[in-house]
Amino acid sequence: MKLVIIGGGSSYTPEIIEGLIKRHSSFPVSTIVLVDIDEGYDKMTIVGELAKRMIEAAGVPIALSWTTNRKEALKDAAFVSTQLRVGGLKAREKDERIPLSHGMIGQETNGAGGIFKAFRTIPVLLDIAEDIHDICPDAWMINFTNPAGIVTEALLKYSPHKKVIGVCNIPFNMQHSIAEVLEVDPSSVRIEFVGLNHFVYGKKVFVDGMDRTQEVLDRLIEQVVNYSPANIVSLGWTETFLKSLQLLPNPYHQYYYKQEAMLAKDLQSYEQNGTRSEVVQEVEHKLFELYKQPTLHEKPKELEDRGGAYYSDVACSLMSALYNDSHEIMTVNTLNQGAIRDLPLDSVVEVNCVITKSGPMPLATGALPEQIKGDILKMKAFEEQVIRASLSGDYEEAFLAFLLNPLVGDEDRAKVVLDELLIAHQAHLPQFN
Repeated sequence: MKLVIIGGGSSYTPEIIEGLIKRHSSFPVSTIVLVDIDEGYDKMTIVGELAKRMIEAAGVPIALSWTTNRKEALKDAAFVSTQLRVGGLKAREKDERIPLSHGMIGQETNGAGGIFKAFRTIPVLLDIAEDIHDICPDAWMINFTNPAGIVTEALLKYSPHKKVIGVCNIPFNMQHSIAEVLEVDPSSVRIEFVGLNHFVYGKKVFVDGMDRTQEVLDRLIEQVVNYSPANIVSLGWTETFLKSLQLLPNPYHQYYYKQEAMLAKDLQSYEQNGTRSEVVQEVEHKLFELYKQPTLHEKPKELEDRGGAYYSDVACSLMSALYNDSHEIMTVNTLNQGAIRDLPLDSVVEVNCVITKSGPMPLATGALPEQIKGDILKMKAFEEQVIRASLSGDYEEAFLAFLLNPLVGDEDRAKVVLDELLIAHQAHLPQFN
């Protein structure tokens, strides 16, 4: 069984290798091929050498290689994971720096920066999906390239390849943090999720089948738990907010419900330490220095500082569940198919699904809770507009995507930031040229 990892030079790759080693008895991958572009070849070589040492130390029979020839790598693949960043961390720096310089939240997957990440990413992933459809049409494409929900919807609607699932680490983080606050095993916790990627809510919390939602909300009010990933500073939630919402927010909701405080915090960090991207570039430099050490044969703990830790673990669990037809329940990004009554059947949503060898089967959550219905519908309209603009390269379509985003707001400022980002990212936006 062959797995192809596109974006193989990513600092996250050792985590996916670790996940595959741990699951080898139930998910017997025999061949792994890392793929990257020419500019990423040196990093991919460093990661590849570490991955080989990890496999050898574990004593599992996996052949690993790396290449820049994507089409050759895809031959006979059963699974393809995508974890790429068009333009690299320098592009992320622009996504964060330019909005912040105009007093607007600059974040890599939300707001203006997230829109431009989608603009750069969607055409590239559509091209990859077409290759998968032509070369290994039976392969599952597991996407954890952000913005995962928007990218997954673009792939499912506009590529010929339909075996596509999007994953995110936020539901995983929330499950483990709730287990921590309730002092129970994470495997016993089941959160009913409803919403969209980075805009998902916990509707109910069950522990061994018992509803403990109110207890969790009470603990959150007491500020017992923090389930923010490393890239998002937790500001906490007020008692009034949690009592009114009666749902579990996710860490990204701080950008919407605490917009002024998050902007102030990000501006302070920007002035003192630079953008988050600049911090991550320093983290990555240290990681790759570790990866080079010939004595290192395991994923270093320092990878957790990277911010997206556990994405790879979620992806490995999903691939294993598909392969084994396990019917376990996982939270993924997939076609709605009626799971959320208020959204179109072909919208991509982030909900709990039963994972079978035929793909994810979404579990019905009914109508959207009234307290979030308007926000979810607007966010879905925004996501769809981002996809249209990504495909058309039309300036007015891009401007409309900005107007629909709650983190952009003012139309005059939107135009200034849109124009600056278009110029800054021109090399990676051929559709807009």
